[in-house]
Amino acid sequence: MWSLLGPKPVTVLVWESFSEGWATDVNKQLKLNPTIIKADYGKIPDLSKVDWKNDVVFVANGTTSGVKIPDWNWIPANREGLSLCDATSAAYAMEIDWSKIDVLTFSWQKCLGGEAAHGMMILSPKAVARLESYDPPWPLPKIFRLKKSGKINKAIFDGDVINTPSMICVEDYLDALDWAGKIGLNGLIKKSQANLKVVADWVAKTDWIEFLADDPNVRSNTSVCLSVTHPKIKALGADEKSKFLKSIASDLSKKNIAHDINSYKDAPAGYRFWCGPTIEESDLKLALAELEKVFNEKVKNL
Repeated sequence: MWSLLGPKPVTVLVWESFSEGWATDVNKQLKLNPTIIKADYGKIPDLSKVDWKNDVVFVANGTTSGVKIPDWNWIPANREGLSLCDATSAAYAMEIDWSKIDVLTFSWQKCLGGEAAHGMMILSPKAVARLESYDPPWPLPKIFRLKKSGKINKAIFDGDVINTPSMICVEDYLDALDWAGKIGLNGLIKKSQANLKVVADWVAKTDWIEFLADDPNVRSNTSVCLSVTHPKIKALGADEKSKFLKSIASDLSKKNIAHDINSYKDAPAGYRFWCGPTIEESDLKLALAELEKVFNEKVKNL
């Protein structure tokens, strides 16, 4: 964003915490006065209203809301602006139409289970042309500089580093890629979709839980977010509700059954299960069964 945005108007799509962060960067740091199209947690904006004369910044999957884009058809092949996509929790678990992408980033961490704080960036020829023809008016931190002597610095994309990352992390990523290669991309996607089905089957037979994303067409198959609808929980104040649900998540963590299943700190109180391809269906079934057991025990005392 720091290297490419500026020549055209900018639209940012927001439906969860990280996309909100991108909008803040474009608005307050780069001061580009973007058009921000926003939807509540569990929803997605009307993608047909996006003006593709603009550069458009969006997430493929809302990690904190459990909402993904339904497909790639809303992005025109003949768009004037660039499409800038954060696919952190989508790559390797969801289909990506690369013809609709100009800039895409993803994490080693999420769907491949590698180290956090590292990731990859893919640029289209159109994005490279923008990079080489445009110099932003703001100062660029060293780690954001993608070109040298007016041209893209291809050495970065060939493996040279600006700041040296941990080589152990790199080796860990290579190991993850080796594992993924044995399953294949279709196998990784199917594994994540099968995990979502485990949750969907459980939600269908459990009367106190629902998906945060009502629409199955935009329901994430990696970061699956759930809302607790039990009447006793709905009657609680926001702080009481959050405390009660967190106490259950804490119990499951202490039992070494499931860790970090609370909703993201900025999201509505509930639960979030990671259902990416590193997760086994059998483990997910055990975690959901234990969640149900602990919840039913504790809700009796409310």
